[in-house]
Amino acid sequence: MTSTNIDRPTAAMTELAELGVATVYEASGRQGLIDVPLIRLVPGARVAGPARTAECGQDDNRAVHEAIAAVEPGDILVLTMPHPRPVALVGDLLATQAAGQGAAGILVDGAVRDREELVAMGLPVWSRHVRARGATKEHRGAVDVPVTVGGTAIHPGDVVVLDADGAVCVPRARIDQVLEASRARLEREAELRVRFEAGELSYDIYGMRAADRA
Repeated sequence: MTSTNIDRPTAAMTELAELGVATVYEASGRQGLIDVPLIRLVPGARVAGPARTAECGQDDNRAVHEAIAAVEPGDILVLTMPHPRPVALVGDLLATQAAGQGAAGILVDGAVRDREELVAMGLPVWSRHVRARGATKEHRGAVDVPVTVGGTAIHPGDVVVLDADGAVCVPRARIDQVLEASRARLEREAELRVRFEAGELSYDIYGMRAADRA
């Protein structure tokens, strides 16, 4: 088994998690949105980290076992299959292993099960579905390969940001650029918030009123 060497700039990951999905998505030029409904299992969870990907066989989670064996601290496991059906790719025992390997979180384009145990464990998990139906372990699949979730390509080492709003992916080559743009956006929003709290309106600040009168 081989695994991809992935850069892990810890401070950047922490900051991107704090900035959040919506800010990072907007600051990246509205790129990278993982546009599927996701269930956030652990209340209040927000995290960012480099993707450790697994492309599973249909309704099969053998590749998840291999991916977990390759996990390094801070990784986000991104688990997919050809058709994201409500079949559980992860349950309590696999999540326990992922946490033990230092995974920062798990994104499942499919289902998880053992919901109460996963919540109690506290490892941040996002999933399309929660279902009891289990997966087979017959197809090796592939680990550390490009995958697509919600219309967005995710390559090993790309940064995945997850919070209450869902998920967004930032390509490795754009991390510094998007981080700088996200900081600038947050600063602009803070300035606008002060003006809105003082009674000004976006209708005027953004020039909409004047345009409507023209």
